[in-house]
Amino acid sequence: MRPQGSPEELERRRMRAMRLLREDRPLVEVARMLGIDRRSVRRWKAAYQKRGEAALRAKPAPGRPPKLDVEARKRLERALLEGARAAGFPTEFWTCPRVAELIERCFGVRYHVDHIGRLLRALGWTPEKPERRALERDEAEIQREIVLIETPL
Repeated sequence: MRPQGSPEELERRRMRAMRLLREDRPLVEVARMLGIDRRSVRRWKAAYQKRGEAALRAKPAPGRPPKLDVEARKRLERALLEGARAAGFPTEFWTCPRVAELIERCFGVRYHVDHIGRLLRALGWTPEKPERRALERDEAEIQREIVLIETPL
């Protein structure tokens, strides 16, 4: 599993591990201090001895770059927080097709509807489904019946 952090943060952690090892700190102590597995420190040390600092440098993240950069994602989240009605939709429910439409409208970027859920989870949003209720439902009558049931005799 890939460790958490940007490539630059991970590089700084590897370089710090090498500085601590050069201070004659035990490998196990370095791993504990950095909150990583000792095998990672051992692997970094071997790479460093073989190829120097270049072996510990950050490498570009593999894969396709994201369609929305960090700033665009922040703007998207602000638009989502304003609500679906503010974005021109008839109700306040955000659906994946609506979010895809909003992204295309605001950023000129097309996302497949199936990918929107992953994008929203990456932003910290969770899917929610509205409760289904009959249109004929009479809330006042339901509350009156609840009161009658809960009232002691």
